[in-house]
Amino acid sequence: MIELIDTSTRDGNQSLWGATGLTRDDIVSIAPAIGRVGYRALDYATSTHMGISVRYHHEDPWEQLRAVSEAMPDVLVNFLTTGMRFISWEPADEDVMAMVFRCVARNGVRRIQIADPMNDPRALAQVARLAKREGVQEVVVGLTYSISPAHDDEHYATRAKAMGECADVDRLYLKDPGGLVTVDRLRELTPLLRAGIGDKPLELHSHCTISLAPLTYMEAARLGYATLHTAVRPLANGTSQPSAESTVANLEAFGFEHGIDVEALEATSAHFAAIAERKGLPVGVPQEYDARYYRHQVPGGVMTTTRRQLAEMRREDLFDGVIDEIEHVRAEFGWPIVVTPYAQFLVTQSVMNLLAVDRGAERYADVPDNVIRYFLGHFGDPPAPWDQDVADRVLSRPQAERLAKVEPLSLEGARERFGPSMSEEEMLLRMTMPAEQVDAIGTPVPEPSPAPSASSSGPREPAAASRNGDASAVVRLLREVAARPSISYLRVERDDELVEWRR
Repeated sequence: MIELIDTSTRDGNQSLWGATGLTRDDIVSIAPAIGRVGYRALDYATSTHMGISVRYHHEDPWEQLRAVSEAMPDVLVNFLTTGMRFISWEPADEDVMAMVFRCVARNGVRRIQIADPMNDPRALAQVARLAKREGVQEVVVGLTYSISPAHDDEHYATRAKAMGECADVDRLYLKDPGGLVTVDRLRELTPLLRAGIGDKPLELHSHCTISLAPLTYMEAARLGYATLHTAVRPLANGTSQPSAESTVANLEAFGFEHGIDVEALEATSAHFAAIAERKGLPVGVPQEYDARYYRHQVPGGVMTTTRRQLAEMRREDLFDGVIDEIEHVRAEFGWPIVVTPYAQFLVTQSVMNLLAVDRGAERYADVPDNVIRYFLGHFGDPPAPWDQDVADRVLSRPQAERLAKVEPLSLEGARERFGPSMSEEEMLLRMTMPAEQVDAIGTPVPEPSPAPSASSSGPREPAAASRNGDASAVVRLLREVAARPSISYLRVERDDELVEWRR
C-alpha cells in the first residue's frame, strides 16, 4: 500500500502559479472532495503562503487553516517550515517558534514537515522538539537532496542516523526541490537513509522539472517508501510534482495498492482546471530533460518567480546569464543547498552581479542585506568554506556593522507593544508583516492597474512637464516593491535621474 500526499494547494500553487493563484474560497470549496480522495495528508501551507494570503488576498490565514481542517477531518493538514523563521526572513527565537507551532496546531494543523536549509541535524531536532511539545501530532523531517562537493553519502547517512535517534521525529522524507534524483542515485541513497532512520516510514518529495520524478517515484515504491507527494494534474508536472492521476495508474501497473478514490480525484482535478481557465493560469505540462539543472539546481517555484520578476523588470534577456552566474555564486557562498531561503539569496545576488557588470561595475558591487547576514552567519554555517575574498568584500559594506547587531525575532516586549488582549495569531502576523497589510485583512482587493506597454510609442513629454507624474509613479512602484519580500534591490535610471532602493 503506497500512500499519497496532495501538494496541489501548496507546492503546486507555488511552482506553477507563483504561490498567488489560489484564494481561500478556491480551496475551501473543494476541501470536502479532497478529503474523500484518500490522501494521507494535504501539504497545505507555509508561513510564506500565509503572508501571501494576507498581502495579496487580504485574507486571514488562521481562519483558512481552521476552515480547511474542519472540511477534511480525516486528512492530516500539513504545515511546512524551513526552521526557525516565520513569514519574514528574520531568524526567530524559540519562544516565537513555540508560539507559531502552538497556533498552527490550535487552528487545525496536525502534521509538520521540517526542512532546514542546511540539513543541520541539531536545528532539525530543535524544531521537531518544539513542534511536538506544542501539540503537533506528526513530525516529518526532510533531508534536502543536493549535488555538490559537500553533499556526499556521508552527509546523508549521518543526518539520517541523527533523525532516527530523535524521539520527536515520526517520519523522514527525501526532499528533492530540483527534481535531480535519478533512479540510480535513489538506489544508492535509500539504504543509507533506511539504516539511519530504522523502522520510521520514508517519504519522497520530488519535482518534474527535468522529467525524472515519475520514474524515481516508481523506484521509490519498489524500494519501500511508504508515501509519495503528488499534485492533481492541473497543478502537477512542469516544475511541480508528478500528477496523482499518472502516479495512481503507474502504481497499479506495477502491482501496488494505493487506496485512492479515483472519482473524488477526478472531481478535485476538474475544480482546479476550471480555476486555471477562469483566471488564465498555466496548467503544468511535462518538461524536457535539461542537463543545466545539475549546474544551478534552482527549485521550480523559485525559477518561476525569477522569470516573472525579470519580466517585471523588463530584463528577460538576463535569464540565461543568471542561470550561469548562480553556479559561480553558489561555490563562492560555500555550496549551500539551493532551497529557501538560500535559493532566493543566490538568485538575487546573481541578478545584482549581472546588473552591476551591465553598467560597468564589478560583481558584488551591490549586495542585499540578507546576503550580508548570510556571511555574518545568521542563517547557519555553510557545508563548505566560503570564498574569503567574496566574504571580505561583502562584509566591508557599510551596513554590515549594523546588521551584525541584529537579534533574532523574540517575544520580549511583544505584549507591551501589541497589548494584553491581542491573540497570539494576530501578534505573529503583526510581528512579521507591515501593519497596513494586516489592517487590510477582510477588505476588498483592488484590481491591479494595467502596466504600460513596452512597445508603446508616441511623443515623449518634456521632463519638466512630466516630473510630478514621474514622481508619483515611482512612489507607487516603490510601494509595490516594498510589499514583495523576494525583491531586495531596485534601480531605475532615466536620463540624468537615478533612483536606487535596497531592502
